[in-house]
Amino acid sequence: MRGPQRPGSPADGNLPPELTAFIGRSAELAGLAETMETTRLVTVTGVGGVGKSRLAVRAASRSADRHEVWGVELASVRDPQFVEYAAVEALGLTDHTTRLPRQTLLDRLGGRPVLLVLDGFEHLVEACAELVAELLRKLPELRVLAAGRRPLGLACERIFPLAPLGADEAVELFADRAGQQGVDVGDGPAVRELCARLEGIPLALELAAGRLRALSPAQLLERLDDRFRLLTGGGRDALPRHQALRTAIGWSHELCTPAERLLWARLSVFAQTFDLEAAEYVCSGDGLPAEDVLDVLAELLAQSVLAREETPTGPRYRMLDTVRAYGADWLEAAGDAPRLRRRHRDWYLGLATWCELDWFSPRQREVAARVEAELPNLRAALEFCLTEPEEAHLGQYLAGSLWFCWAGCGRLSEGRRWLERSVGLESGYEQSRLKALWVLGYVAILQGDTVPALAALRECREQAERAADGTAVAYAEHRTGCLALVTDDMAGAETLLRSALERYREIGELNSNVLMGQVELAMALAFQGDLADAVRLCEDVRRVCEDHGERWARSYALYVLAYAAWRDGDPAVARDLLTDCLENAHAFHDLLGSVLAIELLALVTASLGDPAEAAVLQGAAARLWPSVGLPLFGSAHYNAPHELCEATARKALGDARYEERVREGAGLERETAVARALGGGGVQPLPGLPAPRGPVPRDSGGSGGSGGSGGSGKREPAASPTRKGGETAG
Repeated sequence: MRGPQRPGSPADGNLPPELTAFIGRSAELAGLAETMETTRLVTVTGVGGVGKSRLAVRAASRSADRHEVWGVELASVRDPQFVEYAAVEALGLTDHTTRLPRQTLLDRLGGRPVLLVLDGFEHLVEACAELVAELLRKLPELRVLAAGRRPLGLACERIFPLAPLGADEAVELFADRAGQQGVDVGDGPAVRELCARLEGIPLALELAAGRLRALSPAQLLERLDDRFRLLTGGGRDALPRHQALRTAIGWSHELCTPAERLLWARLSVFAQTFDLEAAEYVCSGDGLPAEDVLDVLAELLAQSVLAREETPTGPRYRMLDTVRAYGADWLEAAGDAPRLRRRHRDWYLGLATWCELDWFSPRQREVAARVEAELPNLRAALEFCLTEPEEAHLGQYLAGSLWFCWAGCGRLSEGRRWLERSVGLESGYEQSRLKALWVLGYVAILQGDTVPALAALRECREQAERAADGTAVAYAEHRTGCLALVTDDMAGAETLLRSALERYREIGELNSNVLMGQVELAMALAFQGDLADAVRLCEDVRRVCEDHGERWARSYALYVLAYAAWRDGDPAVARDLLTDCLENAHAFHDLLGSVLAIELLALVTASLGDPAEAAVLQGAAARLWPSVGLPLFGSAHYNAPHELCEATARKALGDARYEERVREGAGLERETAVARALGGGGVQPLPGLPAPRGPVPRDSGGSGGSGGSGGSGKREPAASPTRKGGETAG
């Protein structure tokens, strides 16, 4: 299970393809469903390969009409401290704040009927048990369905042991898998005996069926029987079920050619899924030419050792955890594990470098999707770099290169953890550490953590100046300008950003980050009333972006242009610009860009004569802000349009109706809110609506509005208005 399932959406659509066929288990499914009705925590237990995940997901799908169903796959998580991050990610809870991920789960799941499905947690029992216990204690509407080889060990837990398939169901499953190989095995004695010897364990049956292109059921039985005797001294009847699975995997391994066994072992270095190009690079050499990898991989696929998945980034391959563990044992025994892990690390370093550079191109969306798919492997590469001697500089480089992932894909907390770990290590490679430092400062700004942000950026600039690293100086100065912008120091922001842009020009730097610096400068100028220069800067950004096919920086330029159009009294043009802006920000999963666009769309909608819809949009934005940080950064300048919109809508609607429409908007999910914001228009302008020429005074407009900064005037910046930036620092 690798992501969210909403009510009405079949949970099994989220599984790897090899698990989608569901044969038998009707009695177990009914029993599990009955247990789930009376118990909030149910754990399906059983030996590896017995079908725990399959049963859990099918049972969860039956609850999708009553609960939001979310699956959290933990098999690839190695560090117990990342369990909560994995849950936040799987539930789609984008959070840019400094809140701990557990608090994010508690805040966002409260009051909602949710069924959480945990899978692959055996190696993380203590961390999972602690998390589940607190969630169940504080979220009365939450239910948890877990699937693992051992229970969580909580007092409130109801254990649902899953036995292997019965004789008839085992034969049915084996015949089905044989049919996928184009073989009709029937229901003869050899088939029944084979299924009995494999103890009715689904994974063992599927592995055996993968051999039917070359061997008949009788031949399979003979070879399997020989292996059983070898491992158990002839005591077949007393064979434990976990030994039956181990035997079936080992027997399947023995039937592989030397090249197939070699690739099986080497593929075990991948976390979750991988693509063909990665396999060809990482696994080739020393007995396996790169040009042979595809053919050998195809054989492993045919034998059910691997499964193929179709994804937005193209075909990917997956190895079940039990099968991967067997291959990893062989890799360790051969003494080849360190070399393969380094090759794995090298591939993903290269991938991260390509993605960072290709962000400034028409392939931005492809980059975002690719990094999403490769996150488990990128994490494995980071962990390797930060735990192996002499590798720290590569960890710093990798953590810094993934700035667009941390900032743009809702992983600020995770990114900050990797960045802090990396800069805390001595590497001897100043350039890599400088890059990690300014990215760390940027991430801290986005989280509203001013003091650590300034500390990282000052250290970066001071060390960069000593090292005469002009690129790192430019990025450090740029990010410091971002901080000034969201803390209402417009003059300071203008000075810093102009200086940084001049440095970029001197060193020949042109990328998405440079363009975002230009947009940020335009925003500072617009807030100071210089609309003409702000428009000139953003039209230049727009032109460069369109020349290069860049969409993300362009969306922020459109935001500033929309602000300027509204200030000039043209809300219809402003709405068109914001619609384009929001469509692109949402496509990149850019939560900050989306909520800023919705906030300004609310004011534009009020200007166009629909104060009720404006209030709905303000409510929708208010729901999104807690995942970003302090609403509108606590900035008087960013808050001015919000306060003006609220004051206008309250005057037109009255307090009661205004609050009612705000509550309506606050009830919208993110997708619905974006669709609502994009679907407005076609109304007549309200007469006499002023455009602010600077911050709206705190005592003007309504008090207590959604998303306002409150009456204290306190400013704790949560994010740069551009959120991203910084391509390469050398």
